[in-house]
Amino acid sequence: MTHFKKKLQIGNINIDFPFFLAPMAGVTDYAFRVIAKEFGAGIVYSEFVSAHGIIRKNEKTLKMIQFSDFERPIGIQIFGDSPEVMRDAAKVVYEKFKPNLIDINYGCPVPKVTKKGAGSAALKDLCLMEDITQAVVESVPKIPVTVKMRAGWNAEKIVSTEAGIKLEKIGVKAITLHPRTTVQMYKSKANWDLIKELKENVDIPVIGNGDVSSIDDIKKMFKTTNCDGIMIGRAALGNPWFFTEIKKYMNNEDPKDISMKERFEVCQKHLDLLVQTHGEVIGTNNMRKHFGWYFKGFKDASALRKKLVLVKNYSEMKDILSNIRH
Repeated sequence: MTHFKKKLQIGNINIDFPFFLAPMAGVTDYAFRVIAKEFGAGIVYSEFVSAHGIIRKNEKTLKMIQFSDFERPIGIQIFGDSPEVMRDAAKVVYEKFKPNLIDINYGCPVPKVTKKGAGSAALKDLCLMEDITQAVVESVPKIPVTVKMRAGWNAEKIVSTEAGIKLEKIGVKAITLHPRTTVQMYKSKANWDLIKELKENVDIPVIGNGDVSSIDDIKKMFKTTNCDGIMIGRAALGNPWFFTEIKKYMNNEDPKDISMKERFEVCQKHLDLLVQTHGEVIGTNNMRKHFGWYFKGFKDASALRKKLVLVKNYSEMKDILSNIRH
């Protein structure tokens, strides 16, 4: 308990519960963010959104940024490869949507992003990273700009502390560090020592990310790194209850087991929200991967997942969920 932080301030945003839902491509859309908020996430983030798509006013891109007041405080995460494009995109995001903060993605290791010089590729060129960050910070003076980054491109080029010091000087209000390199992708262990090192070298809040999937992990991360908050990614997939579990632990309350009935109800709600947002075809297709996460590690889970993934439409999915629930 002693190692849990209770409050955090990022620019002008006061956060009472410093546990954040990580931005995840194809996952943290409106439906998942609403559910994470209902279960207590302190801040939620959009999926990362292309700066080029924003300034071209691409309909699909702009839809990814839309959010409801219920989701506040919310961060919109943008990625791009040039200061001018990122500046203009940040301005559009602020003027059109008024999020609580804008987050710059210097963490995505996926080749289709990095080969264009965006995402974690910026860590290969800290001058470009500085120029992009400066452009974004100057374009949205009324809200905080934050950064999510990796440790560096590869093990020979770890730059997180050096980059963090530069980012703070430019005016970034918080940094989330996922301490793996681009080359590592999501393999091997995250090096939490780098979070500790960054925290010791900057005065702005540092949010730890990577390999946190239990209360014990959270205790260890706070204790070993002294970070100010924790961002939860894969551990929240199919498990938005994790945020409630953390809150209960902080309040010295016993966590309760999640009944299968509740699991089915949340699953049903997630499906309904996806269909409302994206329409039946895309909504049901998007839900298939979530079924895999919601029903993992239970008796007969694989048969149930298979059944849900193979059904043809929304009404069949609803029938299965309601029939099993009752």
